[in-house]
Amino acid sequence: MSFQPVLVGTGLVGWQFLKATRETQQTTFNASTTLQRDVDYFAENIGNITTAEALVEDRRLLSVALTAFGLQDDLPNKFFIQKVLEEGTLERSALANKMADDRYKDLSRAFGFDNPVAPRTQLSAFPNEILEKYKSQEFEIAVGNQDETLRLALNFERNLPEVAATSNQSDVAWFRVMGTTALRNVFETALGLPSGFGQLDIDKQLEVFRDKSQSRFGVSEISEISEDPEIMNKVIQTYLLQTQVQQTASIGASQVALSLLSQIPTRSLLG
Repeated sequence: MSFQPVLVGTGLVGWQFLKATRETQQTTFNASTTLQRDVDYFAENIGNITTAEALVEDRRLLSVALTAFGLQDDLPNKFFIQKVLEEGTLERSALANKMADDRYKDLSRAFGFDNPVAPRTQLSAFPNEILEKYKSQEFEIAVGNQDETLRLALNFERNLPEVAATSNQSDVAWFRVMGTTALRNVFETALGLPSGFGQLDIDKQLEVFRDKSQSRFGVSEISEISEDPEIMNKVIQTYLLQTQVQQTASIGASQVALSLLSQIPTRSLLG
């Protein structure tokens, strides 16, 4: 039996309830039979995997691996994922390094199949490293099935510190955010950026992200945001408020349209 997260309200109200109950809900969710079955299978078998080909041939292991990095939709794309994993990240020409979405790079780096000595699947701490990500992602997916906005807020809270910790330069951190759809979505919404913003030159986007962040949150670097819980919370709350404003405006426009249509005489509609 699978436990479904309990959500009360949307937006800030929903977020505050979810934050207050997250630890308890995550624990209950982790203990669900379906999830535990996959966790146990991964823990028992991943140590036997030494090649990318072996991983993609085991659908259950691959499903856990991809889900851990938010790439579960790529489960049918075995050839593509095998190539991403086999080429690794050590060579600049590797496929993962060419992808705009940094999740592929994170996946490939985590498994390390391009390591000349041995892949990281052989490390004793490896199963738990992946499974912690997997359980968090599965919980977020379950939340997203009810409220996508809250899922993105959870993802932001978990993922932004990881981006900051693994980026040795401030520009790199911002570029990784821009290359990660979920993180980018939160920032663009929180900063009130237009829908066509992503079409601008990448360096111009970086400049705007920094300037807008400094203006709205008082900091301009990802590390400054991720290291300060108050600023992190402010970004998330702004994102949730902006989303609510957009949704309210959309509903309002629909209601106005329906109201106008209701005022049109039936004869004029029928000709």
